[in-house]
Amino acid sequence: MVTFSHTDTGTSEQDWAASGVAALPELPLDATELAAMTFVVLAAHPDDETLGAGGFMATLHDAGAVVKVLLCTAGEASHPDSQTTTPEQLAAVRLTEFDTAVSGLAPSATWRFLELPDGQLAANAAGIAEAVREAVSGLTAENVVIVAPYRADGHTDHDTLGTVAAEVATESGYGLLEYPIWYWLWAGTEDATWKNWVRVPLAPEARQAKADAMKAHASQTEPLSQQPGDETLLSGTFLEHFARPFETFAWHPSTAGTNSAADAERIFDEVHSREEDPWSYATSWYERRKRAMTVAALPQESYESGLELGCSIGTLSEELAQRCRTFLGVDASPAALAQATKRLAGYPSAEVRHLTMPHEWPDGTFDLVVLSETGYYLSPEELTELLARIQASTRPGGTLLLCHWRHPISGWQLDAESVHAMARTQLGWPTHGLYQEKDFMLEVLLAPDKAP
Repeated sequence: MVTFSHTDTGTSEQDWAASGVAALPELPLDATELAAMTFVVLAAHPDDETLGAGGFMATLHDAGAVVKVLLCTAGEASHPDSQTTTPEQLAAVRLTEFDTAVSGLAPSATWRFLELPDGQLAANAAGIAEAVREAVSGLTAENVVIVAPYRADGHTDHDTLGTVAAEVATESGYGLLEYPIWYWLWAGTEDATWKNWVRVPLAPEARQAKADAMKAHASQTEPLSQQPGDETLLSGTFLEHFARPFETFAWHPSTAGTNSAADAERIFDEVHSREEDPWSYATSWYERRKRAMTVAALPQESYESGLELGCSIGTLSEELAQRCRTFLGVDASPAALAQATKRLAGYPSAEVRHLTMPHEWPDGTFDLVVLSETGYYLSPEELTELLARIQASTRPGGTLLLCHWRHPISGWQLDAESVHAMARTQLGWPTHGLYQEKDFMLEVLLAPDKAP
């Protein structure tokens, strides 16, 4: 457990701004997707919802999403040394503040108070879990997202609530967004955890709604009185972290109805059997532009041996083959490979092979491996195996190029950010270049010059 006090100076917002947190990728959900979903926002204490997810709640309301809020405690223990206000009086004040804040952030939201004691959520975890299940009863799992405190935020109630949320989300396949609060105080910018998070940009209206909601929590942002024990709980320097034009979350997409590599082989072979180019790889400007950027990102002019994992109908393969002395494209769909074979007919040193990754793998080693629009069609366990295969098959100093669509992939557990994050973490290879925009991200990793 992290040890800190609300009176600590902590890491300044200036340091966080310089760290690159504002360059985190955006949450890959657009307004249309938000409108079809139900978000259950969990708060351990009144003001948690505003600090961590107030702007997001306002954004959800504007998008037409369903928002349900579960408040666990009244936060009656925030001023234990007060000589002017009893815990019961403070509870009444804070509940009124909470109602005002939520009504301003998301007027259409509903909320429920669980009436649990402040500071004792760990002893009530089972009841909280049941309340969350009741809130989403009867809803389709892939349309549910739980929004909860970051499970390693450092406050016992926040950590408990975040852990309960993660357990319920995992067991039922719900999406999960974890919002940090005290993390911004005690963590240093060198901590790597935040670098795998996402951000939600806030429109001016959402920022104003959040600012107004924070003012509603006056018992926390102003002194209760001038008497000892009634001092302001949340300092101005701490609140600077929550005046950003964005909010930050650890994002765990829904795993409901998820598929694996074996499912991908069946699904994509059926699709390619019906249509020659189901995703308009050859004609779409988006695909042609992305393909040009992918090839341009390769750091070497030519490669000795190239491998493309999930080559589909061979549109990218044809361009990669021109940069490689020998080239191999593999895919799980025989129907797609039939077209790839025709495209590569003019390249004698290029071939394609029917393999279902990661369990099947080609022999040999490669100084170029390309994984484009394929990683999220694997389960996390399969991706772990695939990355181990890549590590063993890539020559020292070789190039791994990753390129993936940045929107949710219905029916699959992973998304672009998680695929790339797993690759960085598991391989430990330095990033040579990274490009990302709303629709896709492109990243080049370089294997060490010498084998370990």
